[in-house]
Amino acid sequence: MKAIVQERFGPPDVLRLADADRPEPGASEVLVRVHAAAVNPYDWHMLRGDPRIARLIGGTGLTRPKSRVAGIDAAGVVEAAGPAAGGPRPGDEVLGFCPGAFAEYAVAAADLLVPKPTGLTFEQAAAVPMAATTALRGIRDVAGVRAGHRVLVNGAGGGVGTFAVQIATALGAEVTGVCSTHNADLVRSIGAAHVIDYTAEDFTAGRVKYDIILDNVGNLPLGRVRRALTTTGTLVLNGGGSPGRLIGAVGSLITAVTVNGFVRQRLRPLMPAQKREELLAVTGLIEAGTLTPVLGRTYPLAGTAEGVRHVEAGHARGKVIITMT
Repeated sequence: MKAIVQERFGPPDVLRLADADRPEPGASEVLVRVHAAAVNPYDWHMLRGDPRIARLIGGTGLTRPKSRVAGIDAAGVVEAAGPAAGGPRPGDEVLGFCPGAFAEYAVAAADLLVPKPTGLTFEQAAAVPMAATTALRGIRDVAGVRAGHRVLVNGAGGGVGTFAVQIATALGAEVTGVCSTHNADLVRSIGAAHVIDYTAEDFTAGRVKYDIILDNVGNLPLGRVRRALTTTGTLVLNGGGSPGRLIGAVGSLITAVTVNGFVRQRLRPLMPAQKREELLAVTGLIEAGTLTPVLGRTYPLAGTAEGVRHVEAGHARGKVIITMT
């Protein structure tokens, strides 16, 4: 099969298209013929082994990548299933968390795949797993958004941001999206009541105070962001750090957790997770017409390095997709 492989940590240039052995599913796993995959910030962090602390505690590998084939989000068709794999059967169209997703075939735990909503293309379905579940967890579970809340989403035009705006709006919140000029109309179209163009206005310097802030960017000092919160508001931190840093966003999260013990505001890190119940929740919202994936650029498998480079630059619109055709 064709796959995107990496033999060492480094920039996207270390990725190459190569022939690789088709993986075999274990007893509780399934083999997926991948139709489309999505690029996440997670992918370039894994690619670079950044932050360095992740090499020690995050299972990325110490001196070289633990996983030779990159990617995590995929949508496709089940090709084969292990003898103890429950749920998906050969021929089923699925989406979910598939390590090694930047390849024609990938193996996934059966319980981390769910049926693909019938109204979605494979490209739209691939956009869902990490970004949509992260947005759901941040808005619904960590922040506890409910009707009447004033919510600000920083990075509203990106993958997590576009899902977060829609989920918060569906919960009855009054949503403000912070994005670039280029994405302003998009963010309004998916439900934001207000849009702040960060190139022209600083949301931390305004008079409006928010009950909830979901920060997907992490480019501003914690103290400045807190100024935009109500006295008992909640700041959910999902982002920050840059390539090559020793501890990256971990330092910001440690600072937030420390400060949290001395203020009335709630400062909450948004931790990564892969949960079947979250996948089912977001696909349920999609089936109900409440949630729609927003796609940006699409690249063929051979162009994966370019797609990762685009996401790493920090200005991707919606989700960047890799297709196998």
